[in-house]
Amino acid sequence: MTLSELLVNVNPKSITGDTQIEITGVNIDSRRIENGHLFIALKGTLTDGHKFIGKAIDSGAKAVLLEDMPEEIRDGITYIQVDSTEDVAGTVATLFYGDPSRHLKLVGVTGTNGKTTIATLLYNMFRKMGHKAGLLSTVCNYINGREIPASHTTPDPIELNRLLAEMVAEGCEYAFMECSSHAIAQKRIGGLYFQGGIFTNLTRDHLDYHKTFENYRDAKKAFFDALPKKAFAIINADDKNGQYMVQNTKAEIKTYSVRQMADFKARILECHFEGMYLEVDGREVGVQFIGKFNVSNLLAVYATAIMLGKQPDDVLVVLSTLKSVSGRLEPINSPQGVHGIVDYAHTPDALSNVLSAIHDVLNGKGKVITVCGAGGNRDKGKRPIMAQEAVRQSDQVIITSDNPRDEEPQDIINDMLAGLTQQQRKKVLSITDRTEAIRTACALAQKGDVILVAGKGHETYQEIKGVKHHYDDREVLRKIFDELTS
Repeated sequence: MTLSELLVNVNPKSITGDTQIEITGVNIDSRRIENGHLFIALKGTLTDGHKFIGKAIDSGAKAVLLEDMPEEIRDGITYIQVDSTEDVAGTVATLFYGDPSRHLKLVGVTGTNGKTTIATLLYNMFRKMGHKAGLLSTVCNYINGREIPASHTTPDPIELNRLLAEMVAEGCEYAFMECSSHAIAQKRIGGLYFQGGIFTNLTRDHLDYHKTFENYRDAKKAFFDALPKKAFAIINADDKNGQYMVQNTKAEIKTYSVRQMADFKARILECHFEGMYLEVDGREVGVQFIGKFNVSNLLAVYATAIMLGKQPDDVLVVLSTLKSVSGRLEPINSPQGVHGIVDYAHTPDALSNVLSAIHDVLNGKGKVITVCGAGGNRDKGKRPIMAQEAVRQSDQVIITSDNPRDEEPQDIINDMLAGLTQQQRKKVLSITDRTEAIRTACALAQKGDVILVAGKGHETYQEIKGVKHHYDDREVLRKIFDELTS
């Protein structure tokens, strides 16, 4: 593809050099540049891609898309200057990879909690229905069963279009993806064509990046603002922000709810640790999930499948066979009858939802011991709130290290403890070593009790001072249960 063909939807401020050269690849990472590539210099939150223009050219880049012209203009290199490389990176990537999202039925899921569960369950459902499908999620990316490890909730626009193009090449009909607030704000999904969008809920998160709740909310809203007229927008009517999300959308709006009138409705008939019996739009179904928040997630999956043309009875049959996503309310029980649960809950609302789900099943017949922490280099404001939510719905709380990153673990723990009264602190222990914290919880638990290990879920590492060390809450919990048995 020639450079001029790639720039057809770009409005450059200036062009220096030949636009008829052949472009063999597009990248925003100078380390991935090969001969004949176009390098896009993005001004990121941590690094400025303009600093790596020279390196990219040395690696074989024949053209550079940039905002600020460098002092040195090299012979034989084409420089395309634009107002914002972030705004056009997705458009260029989409064109280079053949506009793959228009050859798929692509559905995006956004909101604070539930994105991974909903996207993954949709992917699993449509594969069980005999369709080839792709998944882009926090846990992992899949192309019709082939696993591709994920490093971000939503990949950069180049990687994203490359993955979607691979899905098209392998015959996928559907693709389901998480759309994080970062990805929307940073235009990573720019240029993509969505068949539909789902809004789950909105609570405090990522304020370290967005600074205000309003900025965070509006980043989510921008996704729905951009949906085309032929798309659908499915919103959670039980969240007060649902209607705000679709104020300016051109898409067809549908609602789902577990509490009020909506286009898609569900309620719990029975609840056990093994699952629930639900009534969904007047039909009864057994599912292998627990918790009211999971009823909302399942209802979003059901609604999306219907909007994609599936029959209600067929959807419910498959829904009954689906299992929980890795690290989301994942049960690990001890031989002594202690219920262990590992969950990714790392926001106050998510922690509250998981603890509520546990209490719904326990019904007062056992204690709840919660092990939790908070991530370093992230929104500090949610730390005391996390501790408050844990104490409010637990009989015993052990506050420990999560992913401290560049912070001192004890400083994070102190931030959490600061949200508690002296009375609340009486049922709180602080143990910096996460393994020892889990071990203590296991020692305190008796038959019928529940140990919730929250915060890391599916993660298989603990990040300390820039280094990721292998750490898996599920492995640790199983090992300690085995030790206590022997």
